[in-house]
Amino acid sequence: MASMLRSVTRPSAIRAVATTQPLRCLTTANKTFVRNKATLPDLSYDYGALEPAISGKIMELHHSKHHQTYVNSYNDAADKYAAAEANDDIAAKIALQPLVNFHGGGHVNHTLFWENLAPKHSGGGEPPSGELAKAIDSTYGSLEDLKKKFNTALAGIQGSGWAWLVKDTQTGNISIQTYANQDPVVGRYKPLLGVDAWEHAYQNRKAEYFSAIWDVINWKAAEKRY
Repeated sequence: MASMLRSVTRPSAIRAVATTQPLRCLTTANKTFVRNKATLPDLSYDYGALEPAISGKIMELHHSKHHQTYVNSYNDAADKYAAAEANDDIAAKIALQPLVNFHGGGHVNHTLFWENLAPKHSGGGEPPSGELAKAIDSTYGSLEDLKKKFNTALAGIQGSGWAWLVKDTQTGNISIQTYANQDPVVGRYKPLLGVDAWEHAYQNRKAEYFSAIWDVINWKAAEKRY
């Protein structure tokens, strides 16, 4: 994460929200904790660059409002957790863990999600190549079959959540995994490509969104993670 947020100058340029403190220090009589603040990442494309697959209005709301809320809420929860850690307040730390997981997961998931997308003129929708393409063909038969299975997984999410193409770090195999709410991909799995299945990502056009998003998937980013 960047250690310092930049000043906002928008409309066309997509910038991070400003802060003057790159680090937060919490000090007690015997302990000092220093951590970097989470920041809203820049997008490498304009809000409207993914149309018609994803509308510019949805992208702007999703990035500048929803993701920013996860960043703000995570920083607040993390500060409180650090204070509880400094004071050895076990009960407070336990109470704060769900907030840290939810908002921190929301920040991590969305940061990866923006990288998963690209305008068509920048390679969005172009099929994967190299070792990842071989893994997809070996596991699913074809890219089209992967898309069908992935969309079935997305449609099967109850409530809000994410579907991810992941790599098992122990076996090297790829698979499709779904996660509830904003739970991040952790443990033995490495996230390669994720699709947000929260309502704010598609605004009552779920089936259309699940189909159209493949037109702007940035497989190059997934290949690098693989």
